[in-house]
Amino acid sequence: MTKGDLINIAADSAGITKKAAGEAVDAILDAITTSLKKGKNVTITGFGTFRTSKRAARTGVNPRNPSQKIKIPAMVLPAFKAGKTLKDAVR
Repeated sequence: MTKGDLINIAADSAGITKKAAGEAVDAILDAITTSLKKGKNVTITGFGTFRTSKRAARTGVNPRNPSQKIKIPAMVLPAFKAGKTLKDAVR
């Protein structure tokens, strides 16, 4: 499913235009992104939780030259944990 498919489904379900549905989807995604940038979790009850996780710096191997070691910097990554209702629906 793509973002366009999601917009079409939202427009049909809510009885609104695709433009309005697109703006609503964009607003939701922007709100989630902004919260994660601030380090806050976003919990949608029954669906799941968006959060950030920290990955420590480490030493890796260059795939083109296995004898060469490279430093991989520490970073913050987005993560998602599915809620019980979503897990049960997929099972």
